[in-house]
Amino acid sequence: MNVYEYAMKVEKEGEAYYREMSAKASNPGLKRVFTMLAEEEVKHYNIFKNMMKKENIDLDKLDIITDTKTIFQTLLEEKDNVSLDSEHLEYYKDAIAREDNSFEFYKEKACELEDEKEKKVFLQIAQEEKKHKRILEEIVIFLEEPADWVASAEF
Repeated sequence: MNVYEYAMKVEKEGEAYYREMSAKASNPGLKRVFTMLAEEEVKHYNIFKNMMKKENIDLDKLDIITDTKTIFQTLLEEKDNVSLDSEHLEYYKDAIAREDNSFEFYKEKACELEDEKEKKVFLQIAQEEKKHKRILEEIVIFLEEPADWVASAEF
């Protein structure tokens, strides 16, 4: 399995994971967050698929930025409707670990690539995975203390 096939497998698994999290979330805001993260994984999958096919990728048009402002505005509006389920909390913490592993994988593979354009794409997706991790960390804080939660300044 080459690096692109493996990356596509990682992204497909990530999509399935977030869709499952969305289905389990009782709060509509959390459902929307996890659906958005699943859709981000689909975008990553398609990028790697195009790279594997040696199709040209216009880096200037590569738009894989998660809308964190919308995510946290949604959570803020719905913080009174959140109940903590310890099983779900562990699920979110597992997702944090998955995003961290993806970040490390893409960063490591970028160093192994010779093509500068491909290296740049891997590093950009690594940064997206890091952002997903930070989003999930904020969600865990939100779930643990919804009444006191305020999104961190970076969001």
